[in-house]
Amino acid sequence: MTSTDPRPARPFGAVGTAMVTPFTEDGHEVDLDAAARLAAHLVEHGHDLIVVSGTTGESPTLTDREKLDLARAVRAAVGEDVRVVAGVGTYDTAHSVDLAREHARLGLDGLLVVTPYYSKPSQAGVIAHTTAIADATDLPVMLYDIPGRSGIPLAYETLLRLGEHERILAVKDAKADLQQATMVMAQTDLAYYSGEDGLNLPWLVIGAAGIVSVVGQVAGDLEKQLIQAVDTSDLGAAREAHRRLAPLVEAIMNRMPGAVAAKAALHLQGVLPHAAMRGPHVPADADQLHALAAALDAAGLR
Repeated sequence: MTSTDPRPARPFGAVGTAMVTPFTEDGHEVDLDAAARLAAHLVEHGHDLIVVSGTTGESPTLTDREKLDLARAVRAAVGEDVRVVAGVGTYDTAHSVDLAREHARLGLDGLLVVTPYYSKPSQAGVIAHTTAIADATDLPVMLYDIPGRSGIPLAYETLLRLGEHERILAVKDAKADLQQATMVMAQTDLAYYSGEDGLNLPWLVIGAAGIVSVVGQVAGDLEKQLIQAVDTSDLGAAREAHRRLAPLVEAIMNRMPGAVAAKAALHLQGVLPHAAMRGPHVPADADQLHALAAALDAAGLR
């Protein structure tokens, strides 16, 4: 577990984005061609990890078939050096296991497994649920700890237990407990990925392997600069990148739902032909678009 290399182990790469899911303009169908183009665009702008069917990808609105088609299209669109991870976690263990097995046939690089939401099981239930998914395939697993959405956190003892599983390799953290994560990293081989864009720099400084971003949809090159600056112990450059990203984080993450803002920003950049959402999300309004455009312009990204 100990290494003289100051850089963290990166089982899922370093620069990741939870990719939005492009729809046709009426929102009725997933636009697979647009998804493939977007995935290729992300790779051109610094990404070595793409997560599909995450929260930002509006996964609760996707059918199982749409999730599989999306993962297949993205896998085909990016090179072998880019890791593709699919969200398969639900609040139903059997359904999650089925999704994991179906996705494992697509040549993906891993599975994202969110803590079961809404039903709020005990920590023993969380362990049983997650272990069942990890046991269902040979793919490595990234846990997703986001109590603000799931209703329950992954407890310290739970993380230690799950970290013993040979295929559970990482945690995408949107809980912001850096102290707990530091203790987990000291006791296990779990790699941490920042799941909260405003905390990317603190996470990287304490040893996170990388990020799984929302803002990265439009700022992947800048996030790559941030990670490289931390890797080379250039704190000044890391701070500069962090400060350049801050207005984008504010505009995309704090003024409207991240999925809405990310699609709107990609549309403003000309990467997506429109910003259609599926309910319950609605597209950004005129005021939100104005603020978003100003943030992109200030960062030189439009």
